[in-house]
Amino acid sequence: MDDNAALLVIVDAANVVGSVPDGWWRDRRGAAERLRDRLAADGLPGHQGAQEIVLVVEGAARGVEPVPGVRVEAAPGSGDDRIVELVAGAVGRSRLVVTADRELRRRVTELGADVTGPRSVRD
Repeated sequence: MDDNAALLVIVDAANVVGSVPDGWWRDRRGAAERLRDRLAADGLPGHQGAQEIVLVVEGAARGVEPVPGVRVEAAPGSGDDRIVELVAGAVGRSRLVVTADRELRRRVTELGADVTGPRSVRD
């Protein structure tokens, strides 16, 4: 593991946005942009040190632009598959995936990533 590399934080935008029934379904892109902006302002609360934050969007949220501090990856198909690809491509780094999706959690932990739930970025 590269101890000098920033923690790679990969956020499942659809799962995190969908974790609170606040009307997100009326404006999926806007909800993803609000999440992006919160991540850019606060990073991942409770985690010290450098972080590289990647927000994975899909469906109606495609087209969300990156901002300083948050890279946005628009999944061409399944957001879960894109997250798994990102985790697999970062072997040797500390990786943390933010999702509550059980199957996705299983897939990324098999690749050595840690996971945390949506509350870690919503609260």
